[in-house]
Amino acid sequence: MLIGEVARRSGVSARMLRHYESLGLVRPSGRTGSGYREYSRQDIRRIFHIESLRSLGLSLREIGRALDEPGFAPSALVDDLIRRTRERIAAETELLTRLRRIDAAGPAGWEDVLQAVSLLQALGSKSADARQRAALSSVGEAAVPVEALVEAALGETDPNVAGALRWALARAGDDAAALLAEGLGSPVAAVRERAVRALTELPGGEATARLRHALESPDAQVRGYAALALGAQGVAEAVPTLIDMIVAGRNDTDAADALSVLASDTATADRIAAGLVGRLAHDTTEGPARGRLTQALAGVPGTRASRALAELSRDEDRAVALTATYLLRLRGAG
Repeated sequence: MLIGEVARRSGVSARMLRHYESLGLVRPSGRTGSGYREYSRQDIRRIFHIESLRSLGLSLREIGRALDEPGFAPSALVDDLIRRTRERIAAETELLTRLRRIDAAGPAGWEDVLQAVSLLQALGSKSADARQRAALSSVGEAAVPVEALVEAALGETDPNVAGALRWALARAGDDAAALLAEGLGSPVAAVRERAVRALTELPGGEATARLRHALESPDAQVRGYAALALGAQGVAEAVPTLIDMIVAGRNDTDAADALSVLASDTATADRIAAGLVGRLAHDTTEGPARGRLTQALAGVPGTRASRALAELSRDEDRAVALTATYLLRLRGAG
């Protein structure tokens, strides 16, 4: 079969067939009397083998080795192809993400595109100063897509840069709350913590709703940050988590302060007092935790808290009794 017929049937151009011949990949088995290349069935089968291997991403040099070296093992080459393909996909995915973010910024002209690219690159810089400047400048002249700020905030380890990113997110609108909430489900504890900390600094009802949902998180750290923020906003749903924090001795002082803020409402004050007393009466609540619970009653006004302190002043635990007695005296003096 002549080269033109081979090209037509195989889909490989005559020029590429000549290139294969120059590389020694496939040589026509014969020549016609006029000197034209003549391919045998075996030659054509080899051409199809070459094209099949090319479809997997092998270079022509690798194809030559695969076809001609008797002891060539395909497993190592296939593993290498898998690695290279993953790297290529990752690079293409990163490029696609960057293009989408630039498009989301709604650039009016090439100057806006270049500015957005510059800021996105700075957010990924190895320099903390560069990242911080990018976060601070993301609000104003050049809008950076919210998802880029959220991704940066969830991955940031430098406290100063993290603070700048949270500041930028607080000015980014409700979209930031929804994106940050996705970080609450991360398998990485540090990412969950960054997500909830950023949510606590966002204004608006959307962020508050996400924080309410975070009270049900299996991560105690996430629940704690959410409860402290909600307590400061006067959201009574945070009370059980705040009491849990006092018992566990985790940010217990801040939790007691948050309960004091919530206790400004009479009905909530009674609920808080009942919750504290209930945990004090629990058999599994140990001495140090009972002391912290007693101290927390100091910030709760009302007769229910006073009656609880009066009972605790006669507690078998001397430290608890002394604390309750002291707090009663302070309430009496007040």
